[in-house]
Amino acid sequence: MSKNFNSNWKRLQSLLSFFKRLIVTYRASLLVLLIGVYFPLQIFGELAEDVWEKEGGFSWDVPILLAIHSTARPQLDVFASTLTKLGVFWGVFPVASAIAIAFFLRRRWRSLIYLITTLLGSIIINRTAKVLLHRVRPHLWGSPAPEFDYGFPSGHAMSSMTLVAALVILTWGSRWQWLVIIAGSVFVLAIAWTRLYLGVHYPSDILAGWTASVAWAVGVSLLIKPWSRHRT
Repeated sequence: MSKNFNSNWKRLQSLLSFFKRLIVTYRASLLVLLIGVYFPLQIFGELAEDVWEKEGGFSWDVPILLAIHSTARPQLDVFASTLTKLGVFWGVFPVASAIAIAFFLRRRWRSLIYLITTLLGSIIINRTAKVLLHRVRPHLWGSPAPEFDYGFPSGHAMSSMTLVAALVILTWGSRWQWLVIIAGSVFVLAIAWTRLYLGVHYPSDILAGWTASVAWAVGVSLLIKPWSRHRT
């Protein structure tokens, strides 16, 4: 009995020692996996589940939208309607295309594959989620730039956050890192504001788009490792 106990205890100690070495060796990757993938996916999952079950908005969605709408002005209508186009075709697409061409010309294949995979995957995730969840956009007032497809998650929020998250990962540890973080944060927040100001998305649509994008961009980076050979 005692012999079996000692044998099992040694096995347990060996297993615990293995996990300890594993955690110490891969602690940085595990931390990135926890913060960059698990937590954002948890938030997105909770939002998606509530949207699926309730088929409507959250208690905090409408008050935030009405507070933003209280600042509406004709000049802001024009400004927001123009700025919001940078979230996809006027901004994200040309910038991503230019960076992809630069990677191609410099034969940065790993970075190029990461960027393309991240952006295309984000589009697929967004379209799939919209079709599955069928969340109707808010209709609290007449929007200066109305949208007619489903709203969850926000495509503009996802595309802008996906590009910025990918660029942060690609420039991490380089001299461009903080410039990308600061400029990218301003850009992401500005696009999100336009979607709320125009009344075409609930705040929860924006949050869902952000979290899905971050989880996807970080998750893909852990597989492709775009930084492993070269720095941007």
